[in-house]
Amino acid sequence: MEKEDLKLTSSEIGTLWGEYVNGTAVDIVNQYMLSTIEDEKIKMLFEDAVKIFGKQKNQIKIFIEKEGFPIPVGFTDSDLNKGTERLFSDIFCLHYLHIMTLHGLIGHSTSLSSSVRKDLRYFYDSCNNDGIKMYHQTIELLLEKGHFQRDPYFYPDKSPEFVSGQQFLDGYFGEKRPLAATEIIALSLNLKKKIMEKSLSIAFSQVTQSQDVRKFLKNTQNTSDQQIQLLSKILKGDNLPVPMSWESEVTTSQDSPFSDKLMLYHIGFLLQSAQSYHGAGLASAMRLDLVTTYEKIILKNLMVTEDWFNIMTKYKWLEQPPLAPNRKNISKEK
Repeated sequence: MEKEDLKLTSSEIGTLWGEYVNGTAVDIVNQYMLSTIEDEKIKMLFEDAVKIFGKQKNQIKIFIEKEGFPIPVGFTDSDLNKGTERLFSDIFCLHYLHIMTLHGLIGHSTSLSSSVRKDLRYFYDSCNNDGIKMYHQTIELLLEKGHFQRDPYFYPDKSPEFVSGQQFLDGYFGEKRPLAATEIIALSLNLKKKIMEKSLSIAFSQVTQSQDVRKFLKNTQNTSDQQIQLLSKILKGDNLPVPMSWESEVTTSQDSPFSDKLMLYHIGFLLQSAQSYHGAGLASAMRLDLVTTYEKIILKNLMVTEDWFNIMTKYKWLEQPPLAPNRKNISKEK
């Protein structure tokens, strides 16, 4: 069967819908940052990012329209307040682009794994290729500017070793074993995501117009900080370095470049995306204190996400994704 004879499945429509809404949110932030950046090399990366998403956005619209579904509202120029004071330093913008590129790569890979139709698979292939290129470019520029903190180094053992007993799992009683390299992967990644989450919460809380949003963002900031401390404590327990903070790269501006809807949505997106990273950390954890730390973080984030949902729905800011047909209601209408 030719690709044009295959209707898009619910999973394929769902991934396109998510890519559009999340992509337009990040794109508005990228457009704002591009308008403020002074460093020419960083500016060039943002110009590429905006251009690349513009092409992806148009293709997503074509896919959705051909299936007869409405194009999501997502986020538009109405969510961007032009000519406002600067909120982020150039370096913060570069860190932001790097972290959002990581989110994009994972999102594209997930979308690809849910896609069957050939043209859609090739589309996500091209998205991945663009993301991989941007990933390399952001790292190279962060390294060049001395702002990329690499994960901790290990000294090699003389030979492979095998787990010898139950004490390998202990984390509370007796002497803790050192962290495994596989556990540090998740700790480091989760910390970097939490640091970005906290920094954006600080920035957005300074400029939001809504008291509800400001209160939520301040709570999110405190929650992120507590979770950063929990994860950092584990690394410090093995005398390992923790990723640097970016809070000082946020200016003191109170002039909002974004709509309250966009800022609240963006933090919610980071909170929900973080759950998958926390889950991966939990799955890789083989020390009891790590397991309980991730469980605590996951449960707390669920509570915070509920607060986020309540505010988004209160102001009718949360766009509804396509739903399966309600067969019970359809049968009642006959």
